[in-house]
Amino acid sequence: MKNFIDFYDIIVVGGGHSGCEAAAAAANMGSKTLLVTADMTKFAAMSCNPAIGGIAKGQIVREIDALGGYTAIVTDRSSIQFRMLNRSKGPAMWSPRSQCDRFRFSTEWRNILENLPNLFFWQDMVSSLIVEDETVIGVNTVLGASFRASSVVLTAGTFLGGLIHVGLSQTRGGRVGELASYGLTEQLVSLGFESGRMKTGTPARVDGRTMDFSVMHEQKGDDEGRFSYMAAEGFTLPQRSCYITHTSAEVHEILKEGFSQSPLFTGVIKGVGPRYCPSIEDKINTFVDKDSHHLFIEPEGVDTCEYYVNGFSSSLPLEIQLRALRKVRGLENAKFFRPGYAIEYDYFPPVQLYHSLETKRIKNLFFAGQINGTTGYEEAAAQGLIAGINAHRTINGESPVVLGREQAYIGVLIDDLVTKGVDEPYRMFTSRAEYRILLRQDNADFRLTDLGYELGLIKRGRYDKFVEKKRQFAELCDFIKSNNVLTDVINPFLSSVNSSLINQPRKLSDILLRPEVTLRDLVSIVPALCDRVGKIDFRNKEIIEAVEIFIKYEGYIEREQQTANKIRRLNEIVIPAKFDYSRLKSLSIESRQKLSRVKPATIGQAARIPGVSPSDISVLLVYFGR
Repeated sequence: MKNFIDFYDIIVVGGGHSGCEAAAAAANMGSKTLLVTADMTKFAAMSCNPAIGGIAKGQIVREIDALGGYTAIVTDRSSIQFRMLNRSKGPAMWSPRSQCDRFRFSTEWRNILENLPNLFFWQDMVSSLIVEDETVIGVNTVLGASFRASSVVLTAGTFLGGLIHVGLSQTRGGRVGELASYGLTEQLVSLGFESGRMKTGTPARVDGRTMDFSVMHEQKGDDEGRFSYMAAEGFTLPQRSCYITHTSAEVHEILKEGFSQSPLFTGVIKGVGPRYCPSIEDKINTFVDKDSHHLFIEPEGVDTCEYYVNGFSSSLPLEIQLRALRKVRGLENAKFFRPGYAIEYDYFPPVQLYHSLETKRIKNLFFAGQINGTTGYEEAAAQGLIAGINAHRTINGESPVVLGREQAYIGVLIDDLVTKGVDEPYRMFTSRAEYRILLRQDNADFRLTDLGYELGLIKRGRYDKFVEKKRQFAELCDFIKSNNVLTDVINPFLSSVNSSLINQPRKLSDILLRPEVTLRDLVSIVPALCDRVGKIDFRNKEIIEAVEIFIKYEGYIEREQQTANKIRRLNEIVIPAKFDYSRLKSLSIESRQKLSRVKPATIGQAARIPGVSPSDISVLLVYFGR
């Protein structure tokens, strides 16, 4: 029998974005939680670019916030530039993004975690899991400590078998200057898990004092904006600009000189890299017709001169990186803080998980983050939140929380992982969501805050404000749909924006449906509407924007919701967990093999498995008595 130092309800292994959200969720729900991490100065460290959000990723962060997670709050407290991307497109594509102070981000996370009553810490590395009767019961650490728990959430990031590449030089590590973790992968494989290797990379960090920003294009942020629905108005930190410059044919020729020493091209790197965030050498090799690529020069914080060269990720030899970068306009005299590097690490194909993120082989063991083959802080944080929630619910005999694809991008993310698996690092895009008109960044709280409150992650004070926001939203929508605007009031404005005039009073909503008309225009023109909006005391701009989007796109939203409801019925037809697909000879051999591997929980999930045809789904529907 092990001599356990202490006993916990849940142990979270790893203090990255996933681990922080998992630990916070479990602790806030009432579980006595231990967070084991190698370095308590680097909670949720921004190992790559110092930014949160972006296309689809920003929507995920707002969903985390709506459920009661902390990534959005920490982002707002450490933001040094906020931008709403894709404003020129429809609102389903609008995506918030925030440049952050990398150091403040970790500090804010530590401050939050250390103030959670049920959360405790141990600075160490986990060397093995303690498993009995196919159930995890604790962990052992490198320093010789053993802790017992009812559940373990494993969020190892890039540290499992981490191997760093710069040219043909290799160093073991999970990040530069940090030890990798060995032993866990081998143990899990011995327990029957399938593992693989993936690769990611990061660019050089450059001394801003040695760059000429005057020859670059300055990229300023928005005047206002935030991630969290409950954040205070205004920015906490001074705002900083980013800058854009470009590579050139000369830069590319220098980089090609290093291809013979590239671990990527010589076969030294075995792991698969991210398709949508390739290294600069990969871009040159793939897009041979391009003589130039954008580089985004991004500040790392308000109290440092360190800059991140976004777009110049590389594992080429140090001297090649330096020579090439010094041929980039504005970087002719640049000095490195450190070169770019690639890192290989172990992951576990996520088809080995249930939608709860619990493993199918070991009970009460949950995987979250890059261990599941994803890339990105946001994807990791979302998985951590769901894993922490479900670890708590599982050990308390409650059913797991599983978000639908029509309910959240988080639902799309997890369903894609456990149903389709991954053969390259998974990154979220709006195109992955078939119901993206429903999954907008402006309505994440309407979609998920009730659930967060039911789970105990949203406190009463915040929930009361949310209920008030819903009331004000409904009243303003009703006012716009119910009240007319007179011809003499609206026609001068319509004429000024080249919109057809009206010859009789029309509903305000009819006028708002015109693409050239905004709700703010109507507020400034129609006195009664101005008075009505003036009575809204909860974030005027947020409610006005949400109401405008809802009214303008209500027809599309309703149609998409109807489609989602039809598909949801397939998700209500349950397939027994141990069903033997070999019994159904009318299924194709490919379908039988893939269904047996994934073990879908419902007909809906089975329909989303690549290689399972509609005719195979018809067979399942007939068999299960549709």
